[in-house]
Amino acid sequence: MNKHSIIHRPTDNYAYACANGSVNIMIQTQKGDCESIKLIHGDPYDWSNKEWKNVKTPMRKTGTDQFYDYWHVVIKPPYRRLRYGFELNDGRKSIYFGEGGFSDEKPKVTDFYFAIPFVHASDAFQPPSWVKDTVWYQIFPERFANGNLENDPKGTLKWGSREPKPDNFFGGDLQGVIDHISYLKELGITGIYFTPIFKAYSNHKYDTIDYLEIDPQFGDKETLKQLVKVCHDNGIKVMLDAVFNHSGFYFPQFQDVVEKGQASEYKDWFHIHEFPLSFEPKPNYDTFAFTPYMPKLNTQNEEVRNYLLNVGRYWVEEFDIDGWRLDVANEVDHEFWRDFHRVVKGIKPDLYILGEIWHDAMPWLRGDQFDAVMNYPFTRNILDLFAKETIDCQHFVENMTAVIHKYPSPVNANAFNLVGSHDTPRVLNECAGDKRKVRQILTFLLTFIGTPCIYYGDEIGMDGGGDPGCRKCMIWDETEQDRQLFEHVQKLIALRKEQPLLANEGTLSFLPVKSNSNCFAFMKEKEDKKILVVFNLSKQAESFQFPALFNRQTPIDLWTGNKLHDKQIQLEAKGFSILEFSN
Repeated sequence: MNKHSIIHRPTDNYAYACANGSVNIMIQTQKGDCESIKLIHGDPYDWSNKEWKNVKTPMRKTGTDQFYDYWHVVIKPPYRRLRYGFELNDGRKSIYFGEGGFSDEKPKVTDFYFAIPFVHASDAFQPPSWVKDTVWYQIFPERFANGNLENDPKGTLKWGSREPKPDNFFGGDLQGVIDHISYLKELGITGIYFTPIFKAYSNHKYDTIDYLEIDPQFGDKETLKQLVKVCHDNGIKVMLDAVFNHSGFYFPQFQDVVEKGQASEYKDWFHIHEFPLSFEPKPNYDTFAFTPYMPKLNTQNEEVRNYLLNVGRYWVEEFDIDGWRLDVANEVDHEFWRDFHRVVKGIKPDLYILGEIWHDAMPWLRGDQFDAVMNYPFTRNILDLFAKETIDCQHFVENMTAVIHKYPSPVNANAFNLVGSHDTPRVLNECAGDKRKVRQILTFLLTFIGTPCIYYGDEIGMDGGGDPGCRKCMIWDETEQDRQLFEHVQKLIALRKEQPLLANEGTLSFLPVKSNSNCFAFMKEKEDKKILVVFNLSKQAESFQFPALFNRQTPIDLWTGNKLHDKQIQLEAKGFSILEFSN
């Protein structure tokens, strides 16, 4: 048994408590190395006749990636204290693993074992309960709809008359969103994520001038209040986007530094290396990337912290928003995010805090900072498999297994899953115009765990390359929309609501991929009910054989409503099937 590949620590995704007092334990071992694992566990103070009383509970293998097997078990310590270790068996012999290392014999002293001193409910990761059932829709306000011509900025172009550019404007605003809430309601959307709406110079508004004012081209605060009310009346949550990592170049405090230099009272609001300021070839102050127009804010400065915390507080208190999406969140210090969490959750405990982090985000997901991050590893693997065809089914299943085992299950249930955004090429472009691939991608997105997000217009087949091509004006003429694709997404959202197993209920597992197969499947199960979602990546029709565990069950195709009487299903080229099995 390869001891070097046996990994566990009593924290994060390997050991975490839930609000109901149960404890989730995971261990990873070398792929194919262990035949079985049992968790040895007991209360550290529970002794009888000078022997520690403990029990063994079998662990379940929950997935396999390229290198590791993952094993999982849930237990509920009766006294909320826990010592535990592992008995690992390779089919020939057992070894024991705990905080004290490895042993060929079962240790009798509790000091050898891992410890969870006490299970505190307050330590459990508890994101807002509503998020896991939400289907999001991302709106880039400048390009969604122009509802009020009177607030159009100077030089506004006729809607959709030209290709999007970094510096052109089409007049999209908040009133335009209000005017089309019925469209979102018809689609089945229950949450809107807005890119920034605060006063800024650009059309994308990530270069904030005033964090406490709405950009005049989008409307005023009364319009926002009306928008939030209309959304809430229609069962739709509202999440705003804030940039606390950096301001815009025309942020008054930075302009004061530009004008006065070292004499500015705001010089410590930013990370300035030397005076006078220089902007080319690279700025001599910290910025987002090397963009001189986005100076980085010093969130360890007390005045900056108070200013930004007040921003977070203000829009929640005054406008009853439901979430904050935080741009470039990984470049802001953890202490600030802990303060931010306390402030906004103190006003609205079920507020959703979403961070933009593109890499392993566990340090931000321990319950004291964010509720979720944008799930870009999910995005990358989806596009690599379905759109770009750079990985096969086996590698995809292994990659996704690694992704979901990086985090505790409550984190995965609230992960913000997306396949496109204002920063990336449209999913149709990623698929080189093949709408069969687009339908498969949207099917996976809307049947998998997490909280899915659709980028405006993807549901009607809009195209566009990377920024700024992905920021075209929304198409409102139904004769120019792909209504079949719209109905496809609409049906998937309805199924996700009707069948909780297609969202975040139950246990997820990928089925083993058969050698040289172009098909793969994942299963969600709870009690006596299972749902199987199957995909065929081939350009030809292929059959998919049901596993033996389904032999006594007659599946219903949830997409067509038909009962199946064979032990296999025929999948069309680039097709899929959603099957329900129950006793």
